[in-house]
Amino acid sequence: MSEKQCIDFLLSRRSIRVFEDRDVPTDLLLKAIDVARYAPSARNSQPWRFYIVKRRDILDKLSAIHGGATPLRRAKAAIIVTSVPSESPASHQVDAALAAMYLWLALHCLGLGAVWIQTLRNVEEVRSIAGIPSSEVPIAILAVGWPAEKPSPKPRKPLESVVKIVE
Repeated sequence: MSEKQCIDFLLSRRSIRVFEDRDVPTDLLLKAIDVARYAPSARNSQPWRFYIVKRRDILDKLSAIHGGATPLRRAKAAIIVTSVPSESPASHQVDAALAAMYLWLALHCLGLGAVWIQTLRNVEEVRSIAGIPSSEVPIAILAVGWPAEKPSPKPRKPLESVVKIVE
């Protein structure tokens, strides 16, 4: 893959909130998670876990945790990414967020769409719904499915407004 192809691919990722009404094979989800395992982490601690959710009743309960979680109603699957504080006390949340981003890009590689559902303000609720132990912190839920929309790119701040050169 050329540099241009790689950059074009990264820039083509979108938050997908509308999904086709067809199943997402578990083997594709596992393939994406396999890639996510290669995300960087402090001291290579890999303080993350992945919960695949395909049960409709659980997806529906998760879709009600806050207004931004409604794409889970239309998703055929979700992957909850958690961190394990005891495995990397200072950086577990950042490490798991990096794994979630790798996961999102891997899903995109496989032709699947996803959207990041924020969980940090609903930790106890997500744990309860999905049966996640108290030793783990839900970092994100990715609603996953076959894309049924093609969103346009959102505007970005100018490069010069977000970069500061320290000399």
